Parts: sequence; structure tokens; C-alpha cells
Amino acid sequence: MRRISAVKFILFLSLCFVIFIILGFFVGKVNISPSEMLDDRYADILRLRLLRIILAIAAGAGLSLSGVILQAILRNPLAEPYILGISSGSGFGAVIGLLFFSSFVSPGVLAFIGGILTIVLVCRLAKLDSRISPENMIISGILVNAFFSSLLMFFISNASSAKAHSVIWWLLGNLQVYKGMPVVIVAGTVVFGFLVTVFFSKDMNAMSLGEEEAMHLGVNIERVKKILLLAAALVTSVIVSTCGIIGFVGLMIPHIVRRLLGPDHRGLVVGSFLMGGLFLLLCDIGSRLILTGPSELPIGVVTAFIGVPFFVYILRKSRKVYFK
Repeated sequence: MRRISAVKFILFLSLCFVIFIILGFFVGKVNISPSEMLDDRYADILRLRLLRIILAIAAGAGLSLSGVILQAILRNPLAEPYILGISSGSGFGAVIGLLFFSSFVSPGVLAFIGGILTIVLVCRLAKLDSRISPENMIISGILVNAFFSSLLMFFISNASSAKAHSVIWWLLGNLQVYKGMPVVIVAGTVVFGFLVTVFFSKDMNAMSLGEEEAMHLGVNIERVKKILLLAAALVTSVIVSTCGIIGFVGLMIPHIVRRLLGPDHRGLVVGSFLMGGLFLLLCDIGSRLILTGPSELPIGVVTAFIGVPFFVYILRKSRKVYFK
């Protein structure tokens, strides 16, 4: 596939952002015409839609960023927060907070703890002769994902009907927020994760060649791994604590951008960051339009409809040539 210029790609994405951000203000259960944009009656609706647009962009960018990190460290195009169980672990922590500790502990704190514990558990299970096997890490992630998913179902099934319904709706992915602070926290965390990833982009290039090659180039493998895995867990857990579990964004977007721009992480990180935000914004707009009436399709369902066939395609085509 012919690769395109990173500058042209970023300019194209920027133009798409302008178009779909504007569209995001008008699309919803309440139709608003351009002439009504300045009408005070619609001020609250427009404010909520602005928060939702910002959250969709930040969440999509952050999940894509986590996917880039995990794929670089594991040298595997199947790696992403959902597949490796980070999303489920973070979701489990957040649900425990929502069901039992909501009065004195933030669900975001427990989501972060759940994400970190998941990473530690997956790495422990994936160790082979004191080294982490990328292939074993994918398998371990799938097993841990299933384990935390079963725990989630156990606690939800024993919760009251009102709590169970709200938690299930949240777990399926929901970008609707009513206050600005959660959006600020998610956006700030994602930007921080982006800056950290950009700083280590050259090291990620070296690691994509193999650990031995990276060590010969002077990369402190273990230090870089720990920092980047912590960054991926932080970004994912904060997104999950606010938006629920949204799968497959971190799988699809880095792979597509890698095919368009090439494997150099200096362009891949920026391109995936922007395209991930645009992709989830488009999915959110679609989720508002698919169903008629007051209900809407959870955003996690939309990304799963697209992501599962994509996962099957990558599973059949995955080879080490993706990183050469």
C-alpha cells in the first residue's frame, strides 16, 4: 500500500475534525437548526453536546495512544487495552467503586488500581524464562479479560435492579456527561499520556526492532517498558472510569495509521492520536442516529460491530512484517 505524507494526513484529519465537530452540535434526539444555535432555549443542550464532543475526541485519542504503546512493546498488532484485559480490569475497579464505595472513594481511583493490577497480572502470567513473551501476553490478556468480565457479571447480578441497569449501561460505553470536570480530567490525562509517548517515540522505534537490537542502541528496555505501560494503564483507566468499556479502538486505529504512514512512531503516535479522536467522534454521531426515539446505541456496541471483523482480519494476516 502506498504511504502518504504525514503532513497531508494531519491536514486532512484537521479538516475532518472541523466538519464533524460542527455536525456533532446538530445531531441528536433534539434537532437544532443553524438559525437556533444562538437561541437561549438550546444553550444547555449545546453545552452538553460540546462536552460530549470533547470527551469523544479525548477518549478515542487516548485509547488509540494506548494501542500504539502496547503494540510497540509487544511487537504484536493484536495488542490493545481491551484485548489485554486493561479495560476489563479498570472497569471492574470502577464498578466496585460505583456499587460499594461511591460515597467516599472515586471510581476513577479504583479504575486506575484495577488497570495497574491487570497489567502486573498479565505480565506475570506471560513470563517465560524470566522474560515476558509477547505471544503469551496476548493469551494471558484474553484470559484475564474473561476473568474480570466474569467477576463483573457476578457483582452486577447480585446488585439491585436500579444499580445493575445503570452499571450495565455504563459498561457498554457511554459518552454522555453533565459536568465539565470529568471531561477536563480525561482530556488532561490523555494529553499527558500523549506527551510521554511522544518523548519515548524514538525508543519505541528501537523496541519495535527487537529487545536485543534496542539494547545495542542504548535503550533501557525495562525502564521504558514500565513507564509506557504505566502511561497506557493510566490513560485507559481514566477513560474507562468516565466512559465505560470501549473496545477495539486501540486495535484498529494504530494498524490503519501504520499502513498509511509507516512504522515510524514519531508520525504514528501523532497520526493515531488524531485519527482515534476523529473515529470515536464519528462512532458517537452514528450511535445517536442508528436508533429512533429517545434511546441511543451504546458507543461500545458501535465500536464492537466494527472492531470484531477487523480483529478477525488482523488475526489472519498478522505477521512480524507489520513492524519492519
